[in-house]
Amino acid sequence: MKSQLIPILGDQLSPDIASLRQADKAAAIILMCEVAEEATYVRHHKKKIAFIFSAMRHFANELRQAGWTVDYVALDDTENCGSLRGEVARAVERHGTIAVTITAPGEWRLLEDMQGWPCQPTILSDDRFLCSDSAFAAWAEGRKTLRMEYFYRDMRRATGLLMDGDQPEGGKWNFDHDNRKPARGEQHFPGVPRFAPDALTAEVLALVAERFADHFGDLEPFWFAATRADAQVALAHFIDHALARFGDFQDAMLLKEKFLSHAVLGLYINCGLLDALSVCRAVEAAYRKGHVPLNAAEGFIRQVIGWREYVRGIYWLKMPDYIANNALEATRPLPDFYWTGDTEMACVRACVVQTREEAYAHHIQRLMVTGNFALLAGVDPYAVHQWYLAVYADAYEWVELPNTLGMSQFADGGLLASKPYAASGAYIDRMSDYCKNCSFDVKAKNGAKACPFNYLYWDFLVRHEARLRRNPRMAQMYRTYDKLADDRKLAIAQDAKRFLSNL
Repeated sequence: MKSQLIPILGDQLSPDIASLRQADKAAAIILMCEVAEEATYVRHHKKKIAFIFSAMRHFANELRQAGWTVDYVALDDTENCGSLRGEVARAVERHGTIAVTITAPGEWRLLEDMQGWPCQPTILSDDRFLCSDSAFAAWAEGRKTLRMEYFYRDMRRATGLLMDGDQPEGGKWNFDHDNRKPARGEQHFPGVPRFAPDALTAEVLALVAERFADHFGDLEPFWFAATRADAQVALAHFIDHALARFGDFQDAMLLKEKFLSHAVLGLYINCGLLDALSVCRAVEAAYRKGHVPLNAAEGFIRQVIGWREYVRGIYWLKMPDYIANNALEATRPLPDFYWTGDTEMACVRACVVQTREEAYAHHIQRLMVTGNFALLAGVDPYAVHQWYLAVYADAYEWVELPNTLGMSQFADGGLLASKPYAASGAYIDRMSDYCKNCSFDVKAKNGAKACPFNYLYWDFLVRHEARLRRNPRMAQMYRTYDKLADDRKLAIAQDAKRFLSNL
C-alpha cells in the first residue's frame, strides 16, 4: 500500500518541487486534479484555463514516464467534487494513505484552506523562489521604505548574476534609462513561437469550450507551450531572436505588434515549466558570449530576480490584510469596456482586445494604459485586481495582487511605489502608435474630443491633493497645476465630471 499522498497544484509543474524531492517513488501517489473551484473563483480567461489544464496533463505524463504513480482527476470525471479539499479527501479514502505532503501554494486563500484540512497535511516551503518568506521578512525588518531597487541589488549579490567580483557588471546596477525607446511600425520584431495543439491539448480545448463557454477571452487559436520541452524552445527563441532588443523597446507599444521583443515566458515560469534562475543564467550567458547588450540582459534579469521575487515577498509579508488596501478610497465600478473593448479610447481598446485574444499584454500595457486609466478614473482597486487575475495567463495572486494594488493603483499608499503611476495621454502617444487613429485628440487638453487621459490626470491630482502634494516626486506636477489659468482649471473639472458621469 502506498503510504504518502502528494497533491501537485497547477502552478507546481516542476519535477524539482519540494514535495517530490523528499518523496519515495515506491511509497508515494501523486494527486493532480482539475477542479471547478480553481477555474471559477475568478472567471479566468478561457486560454488560461486551457493552458493550465493542458500543462497539468502533460506534466502528469512526464511524472509517469519518470516512474511515479499518478492519480489524475479530470474536470469531467463524474466523481469529481469540484474542490481541491474534496478531491484530497476522496484520494485519501480511495488509497488509504496515511500522510499527505504538499508544497505550499502561491495564494493565501489556498494556504488558509489547507491548514484546515482534516488530513492535516505537511506543508513544505516552495523553494523554487530565490528569496524565502522568512528571508524577505528579515530584509524588510526595520526599513522605513521597502524599495525594490535595494532588494534587487541584494539578489544580484546572492545569485552572482551580472556581477564583476563584488561590483555590478558595467559599473551600474540598473540600465533602465536605456530601456525606454519608442518603437516604429516599420521595425521588424520576431514574434513568439507558436505550438500546434497535440491530441492531449485538443481534448482540453474541447472541454474548456464546453464547460467555460461564458468565460472571457478567445480560446483559439491556442498557441501556448504545454510541455517542458516546448517551453525550453520558447526560451531559446527569445534568447536567439528577441533578447538583444528586449531592453530598448520593453516600454514600447504598437498596435500591430502584440509581442515586440518581449519574452512571453512569465506563464511558463510561474506554472513551473521553466525555472526562474535557470532562465536568468541563460540570459546572462548570452550576454557573456557577446550576443546581447548589457541593458537587455540586465533589464530582463531585474524583472525576474528583482521585481518578481520582490512582489512575492511583499505578498506574503503583508497578507491577508493587503488585499483590502484602498488608500485612495476609489469606489467606481470597473467599466464594462474592460471586458468588451467597446470604447473610443484607442489605447484602452487595443490593450483589452489583445488581452481578450491572447490572455497576454506586456507590463506597460497593463501599468500605463488599463492600469493608468483605472487609477485616474478612481476604479475600485479590488475590482481591478480581480480583472487582472482573471484575464492574464501568467497571473497568480502572489504576483498579480501587489503589482495591481501597489504598483498600478497606489492602493497601498506607497508601500511599493514611491508615487502613483499616473500619466496623461502624452506618455501613451510617446511610447505607442495608438493615438494616431483614435477618436480623441491626444494634443487637445480640454473639450469633448480631448484625450480623456489629459484632463483625468489633472483631476486625479486635484482629488488627491491632500495625500499627494507633499510627495517629493509629485511636487513639480502640483507646481505646474498651480500655474494653470483659472478657466483651464474649471474646464478640467467640468470635462472630468462629464466623462466620469457617463462612464
